[in-house]
Amino acid sequence: MIHFVLGGARSGKSRHALAQAAKRVALGDDCLFVATAEAFDEEMTSRIQRHQQERTEDDLPWRTLECPLNLSDCLTENARHNQVILVDCLTLWLTNQLLSKNSDWPQVRSEFLATLSQLPGTIIFVSNEVGGGLVAADPLSRQFVDEAGWLHQAIANIADEVVLVTAGLPMTLKG
Repeated sequence: MIHFVLGGARSGKSRHALAQAAKRVALGDDCLFVATAEAFDEEMTSRIQRHQQERTEDDLPWRTLECPLNLSDCLTENARHNQVILVDCLTLWLTNQLLSKNSDWPQVRSEFLATLSQLPGTIIFVSNEVGGGLVAADPLSRQFVDEAGWLHQAIANIADEVVLVTAGLPMTLKG
């Protein structure tokens, strides 16, 4: 089962995803949090700490893995029946891929999408909806927005459930 949660910055998407994971845990699933962020500055460190605090407040027995680049391998190695994996977030993972000198993004994307249909258990993906703003001024930002949009479309096509969160309110788009 694949759940895909989209929303803007501070929309409540991560909190919604945590609530969905809690429902699975209440049914007996184990829970794994896969973090894609890397703390390259103080502001990002603060964001990561805020998310860590949210996870401790929900009293779920989270096990956390840091996975900034090799998400397909991480999911393949860790997905199993009776487990929910929450991946937060795909746009940070995409950023890591686009900035990595060793990444072949088209190949990574293709392998990632192929992996999704083979995973047991419940996977919840969180990602930032970035396509609603102005066209970015620089080429890397335009590439990021384009790639995020195409990735989101592909995942939404595969996902069993797609939810858009705005102002803390979840709107089911699929499922």
